[in-house]
Amino acid sequence: MTEFFHLSIVTPEKVFYEADVKSLVVPGSEGYLGVLPNHAPLITALKPGKIEFRDRDDKPHALAVSSGFLEVSRNNANLLVEAAEFAEDIDLERAREAYRRAREMLASAAAGEPDIDVAAEQEALERAANRIKIGKRKR
Repeated sequence: MTEFFHLSIVTPEKVFYEADVKSLVVPGSEGYLGVLPNHAPLITALKPGKIEFRDRDDKPHALAVSSGFLEVSRNNANLLVEAAEFAEDIDLERAREAYRRAREMLASAAAGEPDIDVAAEQEALERAANRIKIGKRKR
């Protein structure tokens, strides 16, 4: 039985990560789910959240991701996400500033300010909160 499977994390800008891993946990649309070698085929949407995986050397890794998709097939797990960032690389000050800006925009929209995309600002707020939460855990 195979001990590893191939993980590929791709963003619109680049192949973010690619290697063989032992395990993977992702924020699926219906809750967190785990993937191990020889997992059954699967396609699911991803919510913003924390991805955790263990590499070939059993070293744990954590990263913040935005929404996207996971496809598992033939011992390959492919993540297509809007953005990904390793927990240790998260700039907490930048994330806090993004959170503050999104809250201000949502407050302006609630006060009747026209031309504010409330859904986009809500997504920005959620992404920033996710980055802050995951970034704090690695400090």
